[in-house]
Amino acid sequence: MTASTSLTPPSITTFDSCERRAQQLNSHCYKVALDQTALLTELEQRNVINLYPLIVEDRPHLFAESVVFITEKHIQKQLNIIAAIESTIALPAYQERVLTYAPDSAQFIPQAHGVFFGYDFHLSDEGPKLIEINSNAGGALINSLIFRHQTVCYDSSKPQLSAPKVDLESLFFKMFLDEWLAEKGQQPLCSIAIVDENPLSQYMLPEFILFKKLFEEHDIHTVICDPSELVFHNQALWHSNQRIDLVYNRLTDFGLQAPVNKALLDAYLTKSVVLTPHPRAHALYADKRNLTLLTDEDFLINLGVDEKTKALLLNGIAHTISITSNDEQMLWDSRKHLFFKPAKGYGSKAAYRGDKLTRRVFSELLQNDYVAQTLVQPSEHPVKVEDKIIDLKLDLRHYVYKAKTQLISARLYQGQTTNFRTSGGGFAQVMAVTCHDDEVTH
Repeated sequence: MTASTSLTPPSITTFDSCERRAQQLNSHCYKVALDQTALLTELEQRNVINLYPLIVEDRPHLFAESVVFITEKHIQKQLNIIAAIESTIALPAYQERVLTYAPDSAQFIPQAHGVFFGYDFHLSDEGPKLIEINSNAGGALINSLIFRHQTVCYDSSKPQLSAPKVDLESLFFKMFLDEWLAEKGQQPLCSIAIVDENPLSQYMLPEFILFKKLFEEHDIHTVICDPSELVFHNQALWHSNQRIDLVYNRLTDFGLQAPVNKALLDAYLTKSVVLTPHPRAHALYADKRNLTLLTDEDFLINLGVDEKTKALLLNGIAHTISITSNDEQMLWDSRKHLFFKPAKGYGSKAAYRGDKLTRRVFSELLQNDYVAQTLVQPSEHPVKVEDKIIDLKLDLRHYVYKAKTQLISARLYQGQTTNFRTSGGGFAQVMAVTCHDDEVTH
């Protein structure tokens, strides 16, 4: 692994072919259990015992019952693609272009970078392909529980305890502190609001509670709230009678354009609160129209991108185009090989596989801001469910901060998109299979 990675999956060295060994490990490690006793003990010790039923009973498919083994070579390719994207996004000419279709709030330039960018990959026969970038990717802290409380089998006959414990929580807390220091220097950080729409009804509520506990363990007053609970007055953002210093933003109104977010937007634009991630982060990284530029060879040439970086972008990102009525017939004819996504959407919301589209829905897409992306089928991963071996779909997510991967996680699922509703599916640990030098093909 390269020095550009802050945290890499634990690796397993093998003298067999990397690919063959990874396949062997995946095929033998069918069933991996969450140590519920150890999880319960930790939650009791940290005084968040109310999380246990939320995680184990209400969200039984949050943790996958499997571990995913990936060759280190594949992981390195993903890191190279991420580095190519980050270097391109840093170019002033690129930023000028993408900001032409961004909301007004994205024109404001904060000092904070934005926490938890999510780079999502499918593993195709041609190698890893990035399918999208998210600017407020969830699940990182949930994955820290997997690291601590899931058993990993390296092969069917030699089960071992999970990988060396990495202090992910300290890493994540430092990231938030860095965001604060970038904006406010050495001023004390006294309060944080974790903000989402109707947070108590959100599927990722357990993660919000874990973050609240993490911040409170560092003596920071923390609330979980809906944006309607925030008030901006006296050049400060308030929750009840508590002034808020920093907002961990989990909203999917990425430009803060809805009326309910006005107090938060006003506080952000007047530098009265540190907001992370923020509208500019989404505009630069996560608007799906950006992928049309990153996979446009002519645009990259005009941008002055070097040949190596250009090749990584064109080969490592699923080709994406903006859809218009002018291309209606071409898009319809080729729809079975395309995936349609809203430009400013997130996750699987309002996304459609082309082979599932009706003519009526297709016509509606043409009237909205949508992109069409070359369909990259996810790879499959075997999982044992009720004594049967089934194949679940697999994608990989890199949690990235300031161009460095902090954590790599897998998501296992059935259906069109990740849904955390699949028996045996959910977040899964990623283990890297290390190649020897004489095994690597350059």
